[in-house]
Amino acid sequence: MKIGLSSNALKHSGGLERYAMDLVRGFAAAGVELAFFARRFDMSVPESRMVEAHRINVSFLPGKLRDRWFSWRLRRARRAAKVDVLIGCNRVDSSEIAICGGTHLGFLRATGRPAKPSDHWQIALERSQYEQAKVIVAHSHLMHDELRELYDVPEAKIRVLYPPVDGARFTPVDATARAALRRKFGFADHEIVLLFPSSSHERKGLPLIEAALRDTSLPVVLAVAGRPPARTSERVRYIGYVKEIEDGYRAADFTILASKYEPFGLVGVESVMCGTPVIFPSSIGCCDAIAQHAKYVFTPDDEADLRATLEHAVTARLNGCAPQQSDMARNAVLYDASVAGHVDALLALATRIRAGN
Repeated sequence: MKIGLSSNALKHSGGLERYAMDLVRGFAAAGVELAFFARRFDMSVPESRMVEAHRINVSFLPGKLRDRWFSWRLRRARRAAKVDVLIGCNRVDSSEIAICGGTHLGFLRATGRPAKPSDHWQIALERSQYEQAKVIVAHSHLMHDELRELYDVPEAKIRVLYPPVDGARFTPVDATARAALRRKFGFADHEIVLLFPSSSHERKGLPLIEAALRDTSLPVVLAVAGRPPARTSERVRYIGYVKEIEDGYRAADFTILASKYEPFGLVGVESVMCGTPVIFPSSIGCCDAIAQHAKYVFTPDDEADLRATLEHAVTARLNGCAPQQSDMARNAVLYDASVAGHVDALLALATRIRAGN
């Protein structure tokens, strides 16, 4: 059986592109022949040499038309590559297995943004993908619910599979190594550090976090990693783009987000695997996948509840109630987060589809 994988790009990135790279490594380890269809390939990354690469050029088109053109060209490209089962990690209408890591209707509803013509084009392509697919893999129960409610997808077509995380990379360190990392990032011993990893601060809820921290007497520092914030202060510190984000998790006391829309949120699982608890709104998809001892959950868009949750979490930390990172990480994730386990589940689905079941 020849598997095809479709993504916008094969390169280091976020979201579904990063997920697609995880799948490439997993399929290669399983000895599966993989055809990869994308707009761009970064040939400097090892994953690009693990696949049969098929580039679909969209650069000559306006941005708003590129998704539809890619999907149309993919139909012929997959036939030419003799792909048996195609896994779609982007909006394409010829995938037997559609990966749902977010929905456009859900995003518009959560953010309150009115739909433009280009939004309707994306939604139409999503609907077509979900209609044509044999199975839709939802990356969270939140996505399952959006597929049912907003796209009227039959229950029998949906399979909830949380996305994988590299267990060799995201691990705790001992107290000595953690102290060294805190010095590296400039964190003082008395500071309670909230790591805010973000490239889209408005969507990730920075204004709400800043409001909740305003006037607090707690020794809290918000460490922003990723894109620079519009302003910094004694309370809000920019620590730059952190390529080894696992070290950021290990050095922090908590990881925090207040996202308006977060279909899963790998940040949360990565953080708790490093032994750092999260402070998240209940609307983030990964909350269901994180054990109670490793999370502090607040009501979405509720400044008062976020402030109370912060005070509870930070006070517990100051009182010495927090366990060591290795203890915090133990059983913090409530599913098999391994790439191998996730790929095995996808292969089982592909085998059933190939057999006509």
